[in-house]
Parts: sequence; structure tokens; C-alpha cells
Amino acid sequence: MTDSRTPAPVQGIAFTLGGVDELTFAQILRDLTRDPAFARPLAVQAQEPRPGQEARLTLVFAPAERTRAVAAMQRLKTVLLRHGVQVDSVRVPGQG
Repeated sequence: MTDSRTPAPVQGIAFTLGGVDELTFAQILRDLTRDPAFARPLAVQAQEPRPGQEARLTLVFAPAERTRAVAAMQRLKTVLLRHGVQVDSVRVPGQG
């Protein structure tokens, strides 16, 4: 018997953003919250830049939403370029 309270498994595409200041990070988040590419069932987890710690954005999705998440990842890259942000690394689940 399965527990209906057990959350569905999720995956995430994580972006590490080098050199992003707080203002630029806030502008990026504003753009993401207004863009339908990042609407549910996708979610965005954000970690703001702090001294000694780079900013991170993670697109969180259920495995069934992988195609939509990859499209959102491409959209996120476009948003980041618009703000002149260098992506230091991207980690995609299932890719080595």
C-alpha cells in the first residue's frame, strides 16, 4: 500500500550564477515570476548571492514535465543573457 502523503519525486536543473549582485538577481526573479514559461507545474527555487556564495536558480519539475523543463531552461538562459549574466555551471539530472 502506498502512502498518499508521500510527495512525488522531483528533479531540478540547477544554475550557478557567478558575479550576480543582489539588484540583478532581484530583476531576474521579477522576470521569471512574470514569464509563463516558469508557471506550475514547474517551480523555481532561488538562492540569493551572499558573501562567498554565488547565486543559484533551480528549475524544479516532476519527471513527467522534463520536456517543459528543458524549454524553460532555454528561456532562462535567454533571460540571463538579457541581464548580462554569466552562467558558471548548469546541472541537468540524468546527464553526466
